Amino acid sequence: MRIVMLGAGGKLGRLLKPRWQGDALWTTRADVDIADPDALAGALEGANAIFCLAGVTHGSDAPMELNTTLARQTLDAAGGAHVFLFSSAAIYGALQGALIESGPTSPLSHYASTKLDMERMAAAHPNPSTSLRLGNVAGADAILGGWKPGFQLDQLDDGTTPARSYIGPGKLAEVLNALTRHDSLPKVLNIAAPRAVHMGDLLDAAALEWTPRPATDRTIARVYLDTSSLEQFTSFSESDSTAAGIVADWTEGART
Repeated sequence: MRIVMLGAGGKLGRLLKPRWQGDALWTTRADVDIADPDALAGALEGANAIFCLAGVTHGSDAPMELNTTLARQTLDAAGGAHVFLFSSAAIYGALQGALIESGPTSPLSHYASTKLDMERMAAAHPNPSTSLRLGNVAGADAILGGWKPGFQLDQLDDGTTPARSYIGPGKLAEVLNALTRHDSLPKVLNIAAPRAVHMGDLLDAAALEWTPRPATDRTIARVYLDTSSLEQFTSFSESDSTAAGIVADWTEGART
């Protein structure tokens, strides 16, 4: 099987590459210009699965609409290979309860809105694809990856901290690899470990000091991705959803 990773020079690509089991062609913007149709088609020739990691994130000067453009250019050049596009749990906004792929979406930011636009474009495109609604990835997140001395974290009235769906980078690599071995994948998949984890527990497990601050009316207490669909294609252990397990996965990657 020929697997091609586009845009692998970003934070997520750098986390995934050392944890990937098996062969894959990891390309950066310096290797392949996605905006050049001929160069892109050449890089993707003979591919069975393509992961498009390229995209615009918070803090970039590039327009967020480029997320849809990059995805469309990849799909146009894929030649029938299954394309995996990285969307985000942010498209659910502050919706409550277990968030399922077939349920409502409520993006609260321009970034989230453009990711939803990307998903809709991909769903209508003739080339096969799956949009991956990715939860927080340990090390690429604002908590573990963004920690610095003096870090503050919202604390809810019950004394807990906000809970989010997370996944360790090693487990993410395993999950993505497993998806390439399946046919008839859905158009959209939530990607995370099965249970949400409290952010404060993650920092404690990593021995990173933090200071609680009162939550505000803008604090989203819980974002929980239902992974029932994902679990049809891969399996999880109990530790994959625990703060200790997620941190161990992240720190294992730092040693490779």
